[in-house]
Amino acid sequence: MQSRTFSKMDECLEVLRLKMDSKNYMKLQAIKVPRVHQFIAENAELCNPERIFVADDSPEDVAHIKRMAIKTGEEKLLAIPGHTVHFDGPYDQGRDREATKYLVPKGDYVSKALNQIDRDEGLAEVKSLLKDSMKGRTMIVRFVCLGPLNSIFSILGVHCTDSWYVAHSEYLLFRPGYEAFVTANTDTHFLRALHSSGRLNENMVSVNHEKKRVYIDYMEDTTYSVNTQYAGNSVGFKKLAFRLAIRKANQEGWLAEHMMIMGVHGPGGRKTYFAGAFPSACGKTATATLPGETILGDDITYIRNVDSVARAVNAECGIFGVLQGINPNDDPVLYNVLTSPEEVIFSNVLVKNGKPYWLGMGCELPKDGVNYSGYWWEGKRDENGEPIPPAHKNARYTMSLKALDNCDPELDNPMGVELGGIMYGGRDSKAYVPVQQSFNREHGIICYGAALETETTFAIVGKEGMPEINMMSIQDFISIPMGQNIRNNLNFGRKLKKPPLIFGVNY
Repeated sequence: MQSRTFSKMDECLEVLRLKMDSKNYMKLQAIKVPRVHQFIAENAELCNPERIFVADDSPEDVAHIKRMAIKTGEEKLLAIPGHTVHFDGPYDQGRDREATKYLVPKGDYVSKALNQIDRDEGLAEVKSLLKDSMKGRTMIVRFVCLGPLNSIFSILGVHCTDSWYVAHSEYLLFRPGYEAFVTANTDTHFLRALHSSGRLNENMVSVNHEKKRVYIDYMEDTTYSVNTQYAGNSVGFKKLAFRLAIRKANQEGWLAEHMMIMGVHGPGGRKTYFAGAFPSACGKTATATLPGETILGDDITYIRNVDSVARAVNAECGIFGVLQGINPNDDPVLYNVLTSPEEVIFSNVLVKNGKPYWLGMGCELPKDGVNYSGYWWEGKRDENGEPIPPAHKNARYTMSLKALDNCDPELDNPMGVELGGIMYGGRDSKAYVPVQQSFNREHGIICYGAALETETTFAIVGKEGMPEINMMSIQDFISIPMGQNIRNNLNFGRKLKKPPLIFGVNY
């Protein structure tokens, strides 16, 4: 599927003017990066939206996105102020390994362990699915900054989507990037994401799950996703752009890791920052939010060598976390936020009388209500005769880190924090002890990181509980040879005056 290509900024703006009111046109015109206008114009030509909304991160624009998420039915209000709920389709309840592929050009090579497709073939396929996918809808243009603003860690990004839910989620998850683009040089590098929910049913849920595609074009630093709403697939700057950041880090000599960051407090006011790599749904967020400690990040970490010290930042500023098992006894910090008037988007929970319920929340669940399958009752079965749970195991919450009382004050420090330790953890019920410290950095990277053994979880589509090696907890997202990633970690540590201690954990 060939789409029109634009080369001149004025040509792009003229095409875009037809789908914008004067206010949105002026917001886009204030950005002087030609490739931004080219990206948006080509997406508009391909997806054919009725109108384009350019979000400038103002309180008015944020409020408009929230209102539209409710008005369109992508989100529904809950009883507690600030709480909303979104439902994904029954076949769209997690990251989809089979539908996620790298676009590899002829003559290039990526590991055969990575799901991939010929770039020309993949682009033709995904663009044919995106063709006219936004007809009658609004294309929302969002600008984000990965990492703190005005920092050596900062990576800018532009996302075009037709989902108000996705746009709302991004405001909670990422730092605002519009002003950074306004002041950016004309040749500024940025990541790009294009998403469409595809055809929706009366409940505003994507229905063409068999045509779900999540493609990563590393040649153009662009991600595509279509016929999906699950945030792990549709929010392009979560795990999709993370794959591109890994390649960028590989080229520039720093590390992009699937890690949380927490401040661990000790005697005499001591605070040591730990990073921790855990496969999805294996305890990363629960560890980072332990009572008495501070959380700086729960998912994606950038690490740089600054004056021979390993300094780290959270690429994000929010949490897209698993709800299962959060209760007042085991996770009091999170549970308090999830039951208080804070801005939270719940997804794929059970709703009864305006209250969200999830598995393992420490109370008896209602016998009926509304969940991702529609009206639910105890004993309801799916089309294969399998029982439908009241809430999905991978039910999620999306919120700002700053909603947590124990959010670390260094979250937005442009220089990051010094790492004193790194943990590698998974689920190994056979042999692994709860905590062990490596003899040295090389031993820890190889034996705890590269050899990390775990089990598949409900965070991905497919069978649970299958043993697997998930190297460095990054195997689902790796976009360079896995051996190269190990070498990068080893070489990075050799250049540090005081490399972080390495631990292996299993709980």
